[in-house]
Amino acid sequence: MGPDLGILVFTLLTAAAATALIVPLGLALGYALARGRGPWKVGVETVVTLPLVLPPTAVGLVLLRILSRQSPVGRALEGAELLFTWKAVVLASAVMAFPLFLRTVKTAFEEVDPRLVAIARSLGKTPLQAFFRVVLPLAWRGVLAGTLLAFCRALGEFGATILIAGNIPGRTQTLALAIFQRVELGHDEDAFPLLAMTVAIAFFGILATELLTRRRTRRTAA
Repeated sequence: MGPDLGILVFTLLTAAAATALIVPLGLALGYALARGRGPWKVGVETVVTLPLVLPPTAVGLVLLRILSRQSPVGRALEGAELLFTWKAVVLASAVMAFPLFLRTVKTAFEEVDPRLVAIARSLGKTPLQAFFRVVLPLAWRGVLAGTLLAFCRALGEFGATILIAGNIPGRTQTLALAIFQRVELGHDEDAFPLLAMTVAIAFFGILATELLTRRRTRRTAA
């Protein structure tokens, strides 16, 4: 159980780090998309949704090319030791989870009455103050639901991770990667404890998301 526990802790920590990484950007972009006007919205939404529909390995290949030493980004990050480290696990998980978080919080922000924001602005609040004091408190259920969904998606990320982080035991191996390795080696029985951990965490995460979403729907209908 020792190695399994270590894999579990590593997966939870990297999934949490990936979720924390996307929340600030997701909140800002989600609010901009919910309140913005113009043709730019369609292009932005299309681009950020791509990781949701593309094969994860395709996303991983794009990330690998971007971070390679031949690319400008890779040369700029040459001393950062990103590829095939825990940082690459976090990055891959964040990229794959970001669309889920963004779409959920965008919907939550769209449900907030714009007149309430206008009233706050008329009382002298800055746009940032209006966001934190009016919009975010009213949309918190949707934001929390999006956070949980993103965490669950990061928890199970496989395709992009294996391309830019590898499957290195004790260094970059997550639950999904460990399950794959054990099944590939024919150790199916050893994979089931990891599978049980993954299912249990994902189940409670999605259950909490469903409860939050239903309460938000009932409140909106009322």
